[in-house]
Amino acid sequence: MVFSSLTFLYYFLPIVLIVYIFLPNRIAVPIGKEKNLVIPARNLLILLTGFFFYAWGEPFYVVIMLFSTLIDYTAGRMMDKFDDRPKIRTVCLIVSVCMNIGLLAVFKYSDFIFDTVNSVFGTDITNPVILANRAINDIYNFGLSEDRVALPIGISFYTFQSMSYTIDLYLRKIKVQKSFIGFTSYVTLFPQIVAGPIVRYEDVAAEIEDRKVNIGKISEGIAKFSKGLAKKVLLANNIGIIWTEVKAMDYSQISAATAWLGILAFTFQIYFDFSGYSDMAVGLGKMLGFNFPKNFDHPYLSKSVSEFWRRWHITLGTWFREYVYIPLGGNRKGMAKTLRNLLIVWALTGLWHGASWNFVVWGLYYGILIIIERVGFGKILEKLPSAVSMLYTFLITVFGWVLFDTDGMGKAWQFFKAMFGAGGSFADSTAKYIFSSNILIFIICIFASTTIFGKLVAFLKKKKRLVYAYAVPAAVVCVMLLCTSYLVDSSYNPFLYFRF
Repeated sequence: MVFSSLTFLYYFLPIVLIVYIFLPNRIAVPIGKEKNLVIPARNLLILLTGFFFYAWGEPFYVVIMLFSTLIDYTAGRMMDKFDDRPKIRTVCLIVSVCMNIGLLAVFKYSDFIFDTVNSVFGTDITNPVILANRAINDIYNFGLSEDRVALPIGISFYTFQSMSYTIDLYLRKIKVQKSFIGFTSYVTLFPQIVAGPIVRYEDVAAEIEDRKVNIGKISEGIAKFSKGLAKKVLLANNIGIIWTEVKAMDYSQISAATAWLGILAFTFQIYFDFSGYSDMAVGLGKMLGFNFPKNFDHPYLSKSVSEFWRRWHITLGTWFREYVYIPLGGNRKGMAKTLRNLLIVWALTGLWHGASWNFVVWGLYYGILIIIERVGFGKILEKLPSAVSMLYTFLITVFGWVLFDTDGMGKAWQFFKAMFGAGGSFADSTAKYIFSSNILIFIICIFASTTIFGKLVAFLKKKKRLVYAYAVPAAVVCVMLLCTSYLVDSSYNPFLYFRF
């Protein structure tokens, strides 16, 4: 899917954009005397492109996305039709929510559930989904996985996105989308279909109906896209190689410095990988006339864990706040229930990221830290010097990434021990080689994680307009050329959040 995505972006996207720019929002097709069929041309192009983009890498599981879309669209129309029948509207909401959560349960969590049951009770129960895959392969030879359930790419994103529509419609926050093409184009928005940001329907409701594309938006989108591409290709890919090598080592033998360099590399890799993809999605959305919400805001500058999660994967945090935390009562029903609600939200946040106890523990780890800040430690952090609170938050985050990306809790524990010298040495020849060979990329990543570059661009835009007018287009061209040449020569190009 990674190669397919980049192939699409480089070869098909320019053609799609050219056609899209010259298409009107709607085309009236005569179908009789004084009768016209109005086709939402741009939405139809987005719909077709989205399905093509997804099917390019997931030819079978595109059916799952279409099924989810049909159910939620139908649920929305039924809610609108029976607007004065609360029970029917509630049933429609339940069907939508259960269907979306059910898809996640089947395709993302069923292996985890059966593995856990078998481990706890010593049984050997085969996942029924695997049995179904084998039966389908025997009949149709689709080549479905017969050992583990394959995770449809982006299912965590598009199910949450589609589900937000029916929930908000039920709560009467939005109006029904009567056009199937309009609703499906929202679900299949190809810039962010596989890795976010999670775009709620109310974020783009007006733009689904009517949007303008002009040279200003296109140029702004190209600049944003190139920024994201640089983050992904030039930074995340290069520093990610370090973590890939360290992760494959024997943790009982590596030095503390090697362990720290490895996990610091992943700390920067996952940020530039995910925020880079989000920037590319926002940029592509801008070219299409959409204003997608920001998903990252320099999270490694945070002075508390709570602040970190206001800056990291912002759209996911917003989703859980709006659809889980607040419905549970938020902070309105006393401290005890507030803490309970926080633990529930963070357990679910961890589970959303992956079907593994590592992710559950990772989510609860942050939930407990946020609770500690809520009951008083946050006020202490506010009184500390900024450098101290930022260092505390950054270290907490680094420890969290160990839980996030090691293979099982046993491996995570081994890696934690290695970070504190269990391997027998502080720095060995491997650590010295990694450091000396990659010091430049570490320095660049550190500076790119701050607001320095943004402030420089803002200064040029305000004070040196002529320089800005030439420097930005030149930088965009250079970045695109560098990224293209790198992608041609490199075989290492993972998209970390595609697996969620």
